[in-house]
Amino acid sequence: MPPAGTAGDPDRVPWPVAAVAAAAVAVGLVLRFVAGSPLWLDEALSVDIAALPPADLLDALARDGHPPLYYLVLHAWMGLVGTDDAAVRSLSGALAVVALVPAWAVGRRLGGRRLGALAVAVLALSPFALRYATETRMYALVSLLVLVGWLLLDDVLSARPGGWRPVLLAAVSGALLLTHYWALFLLAVVGALVLARAWRAGAGPERRAALVAAASLALGGLAFLPWLPTFLEQAAHTGTPWGSPLRPTEVLGVTVQDLAGGGLRDAVAGAGVLSVLAVLGVAGRPLDDRRIEVDLRTRPPGRALGAVAVGTLLLGSLVGVATGATYASRYAAVVLPVVVVLVALGIATIRQVWAQAGVLALVCAFGLLGAADQLVGDRSQAGVAAAATREALAEVGGAGVVVYCPDQLAPAYDRALAGPPTLDDGGQAGSGTTAVRIVYPTFEVRGGDGPLPPGAERVDGPVLVDWYDYEARNAAATPSAFATDVLAVADGAAIALVWAPGYATLDGQCEELRDALAAARPGPQDLVRADTGQYVEAATVTWFPPVAP
Repeated sequence: MPPAGTAGDPDRVPWPVAAVAAAAVAVGLVLRFVAGSPLWLDEALSVDIAALPPADLLDALARDGHPPLYYLVLHAWMGLVGTDDAAVRSLSGALAVVALVPAWAVGRRLGGRRLGALAVAVLALSPFALRYATETRMYALVSLLVLVGWLLLDDVLSARPGGWRPVLLAAVSGALLLTHYWALFLLAVVGALVLARAWRAGAGPERRAALVAAASLALGGLAFLPWLPTFLEQAAHTGTPWGSPLRPTEVLGVTVQDLAGGGLRDAVAGAGVLSVLAVLGVAGRPLDDRRIEVDLRTRPPGRALGAVAVGTLLLGSLVGVATGATYASRYAAVVLPVVVVLVALGIATIRQVWAQAGVLALVCAFGLLGAADQLVGDRSQAGVAAAATREALAEVGGAGVVVYCPDQLAPAYDRALAGPPTLDDGGQAGSGTTAVRIVYPTFEVRGGDGPLPPGAERVDGPVLVDWYDYEARNAAATPSAFATDVLAVADGAAIALVWAPGYATLDGQCEELRDALAAARPGPQDLVRADTGQYVEAATVTWFPPVAP
């Protein structure tokens, strides 16, 4: 019989641990649908692409840089619930809720019901999981697919009866590849470990099961083959022009911190707690209710999980350095479930019941602190900018020209100004303003019916960012000539320039555009100033009053 006050039987969840886990899940369920911020670039762009008819959607992605599955799912979802902010974000929230079920199942299989409860509690209040549960992006779907694939892989490796499991594993692997390209690195690392298991097993059922699992993972690539030409075109022409490659050590550091919530001081402390627990998950061995031994040889199952998490990040970062692609911590959605289980394993090494419950409560508290800013703060200044622009336009009768510089501001800020796209009209841009809106440097024009300068194009569809040969196009742009054309379209009407400096490949062009407009239109004033301390996506709105005819 285990000593009194220890966690004891892994299939028994002590009531203090169960109470903390239940509270974490209850709070986490609510927080997965809490986000009042306007959509920012990535979210608004996701919606604008998904609002297109499916054939046009696939064509648009060729110039965007992502695989199609999430956008097709979002398209169907918007057809059911609408295109307003809460509706489009609810898909990620729903997927993140569903992910709690396989997270519990994975933990239970690895270490009994107690580990299942720990895993689901850690995921429920993970700042990373909460952030992407409240963003209109594919990362909640990625983590859900990883968890489902994990269970299927375990089924196949354990040779559980049911010939359909290898087929389902292949289908989930293919779905992962069609959801995010970093799944390539995860599946490569997992496949290598499965083949190593087959090699070590020698002849027998274990080897056969491992070879079947490896074959299922490889067959998942068949679903990717129809998309392969588009992927190769994206690799050659889109890439990640908005950032520079990161070294493997930078990738690891950014990931650890952002898994705990980002750059806040509370998140830094939370990252330290998660790191210690993950190390215990890999190498910790409880000796009794007071002592934990760290085995430098590591221990199963943490050894394999650590190899998957670190191996995926290392492989992805090395490929990024080799190809010039950058890294964003959101890509770590492919390893989030692994990290969550490692942290749960680390907590499970604490045998004293109240200490275990206390550490779980501490992890959950740091999770709430790390997520607070993402959930209650505005990610984009678009709402403030749109309100100020509408008020200024109303004072001059509603007529005027709004210019977005660079184009990366346009999806979120035009959505806030003009409204969400209309799905029934093939993604037609919102009609919440009578102002003419112009995007720099492409000179796409929305609204109005007057003549346009050469090279300009009037567009009725959603606002997209064309990443195809992005750097070369920006290098060829001329802000002074663009300003001349804007003035011609405005024809004396007011101009609102929504702009921000510091975007990669623009090299001060938005400042040059502002100065060129100011030289022709005296008396500009800033209606809104960019607040980079409060907003992830900030912008200044500079107002150029109308001139007398």
